[in-house]
Amino acid sequence: MGEVEKRLPLEGIRILSVEQFITGPYCTQLLADAGAEVIKVERPGAGDPRRTMGPYLESPQGERVSGGFIEYNRSKKSLTLNMATEAGKEIFRKLAMEVDVVLENLRPGSMKKLGLDYEALSVDNPRLIYAAISGFGQMEEYAGPYQAWPALDIVAEAMSGVMHIVGFADRPPTYTIYGLADIYSGLVNAYSIMLALFQREMTGRGQMVDTSMYDSMVSLNERSVALHSLTGEIPVRGTERVLGPRGAYRAQDGYVALNIPTDQMWARLAGAMEREDLIEDPRCLTGPDRAENDDFVRVVLEGWMATMTQDEAVAHLQAAGVPAGPVQTAEDLFSCPQVAARRMLVDVPHAKMGSVKMARSPARLSGSPEVSPGAPPELGEHNREILGDLLGLSPGEIAELRDAGVI
Repeated sequence: MGEVEKRLPLEGIRILSVEQFITGPYCTQLLADAGAEVIKVERPGAGDPRRTMGPYLESPQGERVSGGFIEYNRSKKSLTLNMATEAGKEIFRKLAMEVDVVLENLRPGSMKKLGLDYEALSVDNPRLIYAAISGFGQMEEYAGPYQAWPALDIVAEAMSGVMHIVGFADRPPTYTIYGLADIYSGLVNAYSIMLALFQREMTGRGQMVDTSMYDSMVSLNERSVALHSLTGEIPVRGTERVLGPRGAYRAQDGYVALNIPTDQMWARLAGAMEREDLIEDPRCLTGPDRAENDDFVRVVLEGWMATMTQDEAVAHLQAAGVPAGPVQTAEDLFSCPQVAARRMLVDVPHAKMGSVKMARSPARLSGSPEVSPGAPPELGEHNREILGDLLGLSPGEIAELRDAGVI
């Protein structure tokens, strides 16, 4: 048998996206990496607000370039469209008849006010999958008291309980990584779109996908939910009551992260340190014992690691069957041999910067070719292509739309 040609899994899928900031753009970037054609709808003259957000770069020609936009918008097409005009709405309706998915992450109710929500668009395209990302969800049968609230990522982190458990017990709650709720909600939405596409293959019909950032973060915080449900406890910031040791421990040149969830693994760790006496030590008999005596365990661990570098400590622990790894910086990722082997940093071409390295989509399929990212689009770069090739408008009609401020 000959070798089967590899294809990206979403080749032939077309997405029309009214997206901004992070969560919508990250979702469609994942889908674009998988081969989908993504048409990004932007406001004429302004575009996605991230076009003016840092970090800022300087091109070889001395031009100022927004790194914030490059981050989430590779491999897309840009269409400028004033959706407040009747002509703009009509163009959007026609485009919605030519696509598989419409995605939006505007404030809840915005698309309904324009007459461009799922109920309106699915009349002409019953196979349409309409995906909406918002702070608290939009489906009326699940409407809650916060449905109309606007929300950014830190609000979802706070309300979901995630922020409550990040940091130290004697300090205020703190956020995790920038944009965690956005990124995770975008990933959840991409997953939900795939479920809807799969279901459409069986039913022939599309549906609405309703992704709430609050829901997403509550699901991500499932351990706290389960712990409270099972024990009535409220997890406390900076402490662990169920298992240990768990955390980052100092070696000569940095920190080593490890997690010991079972007594068997604790015995391996004690053996690696040549401290078998700790296996039967009352302070270390069980996970809760070790968690309660975390200060003692930390002194023992860091005393042992004090004679080793990060790499030496990790190698010793891994050889003993103890999962451990160095605490790395962003700079370390660019020289990490595992990151290189997995090709997790990809070169994204850019019209002004040449190319920049960005993190690859984590999905990897044996039947698909390697991701080959395209450039993030210039504002309105694909107006003629989309309006002419997809909708069949003439150059004169496109010029009229431009002169009228519709595109």
